Amino acid sequence: MLGWLAVGLSTAIACFWALWGIIENFHEGWFYDSLLSNLGLMLVQYLSPMLIFIGLALLAICFPRVGSIAHAALGLLIPPLLKQFNSTVVVFITLPLILLAALYWLGRSYSRRTAASLVVGLSVLTLIVFGVGPAIRVAGRIDDNNFQARLIEGNGLRLIWAPDGEGWAREGVNWFEATRRCQYLEENGQTLSTAPQNIWRLPTVEEAVRSMSRHGINSGGAWDGKNKTATYQTTPDKESPLWNVHSQVIYWWTATEVDAQSAYIIVYDGKTWPRRKQTHPTYLGFRCVKSPR
Repeated sequence: MLGWLAVGLSTAIACFWALWGIIENFHEGWFYDSLLSNLGLMLVQYLSPMLIFIGLALLAICFPRVGSIAHAALGLLIPPLLKQFNSTVVVFITLPLILLAALYWLGRSYSRRTAASLVVGLSVLTLIVFGVGPAIRVAGRIDDNNFQARLIEGNGLRLIWAPDGEGWAREGVNWFEATRRCQYLEENGQTLSTAPQNIWRLPTVEEAVRSMSRHGINSGGAWDGKNKTATYQTTPDKESPLWNVHSQVIYWWTATEVDAQSAYIIVYDGKTWPRRKQTHPTYLGFRCVKSPR
């Protein structure tokens, strides 16, 4: 029973990482122009945890002692390698690996072929089941390759969105920097002045929600200011004319503040979240707007 418990636990963990990896790959990844670059990013960044657990499981199934030692060694080495010794790393990485090491060391008497088939087969099946839909969605994205200023009309709004440049960041900045750049942005929307121009600004969360679209058609977004929620007739996506399909940025800052420390961001699929204003991951950018004359 200990042997099959080890195999079952390895399979469950590998399937979990397969599910997480394939969903995140098509949510925040898959933004390169090159197919090879996208596949490389998927394997290295998003599917590597699954592949590591599958590899360790196969090693332990074929060579229980060696595989057990490999599980324990990796469990002890990962926290210092990641420079993270917090409870999350210990609970979700170190302890499962140590537990698997003990189970594979003590467990015996199972069909190696059946065990290997379970670990590999169910993990691959998880990838396929949860990856086909997102893959089809990403493949069908509209990209008109037009990164100029765009007049977006619909859903009761008319706004000009800044062109590629200082007013449409391809890198992560915090809320204060995003606000400052919009204030200093010159009329052309691409260069910053030495003094505030107050021509451009960040969109409010309601404006961002009502501007979201999919396949060139407004998504019919509505912002409930009382309940702080966004609803859509059609789920928006990371597409032209608002989003750059080949940018790593998948979140934008909005001008709507939650309090002195936080403001709302919007995801390309229309979700809205409060985030601390000092946050600046590489995938959180902004795009300035202005009203047409």
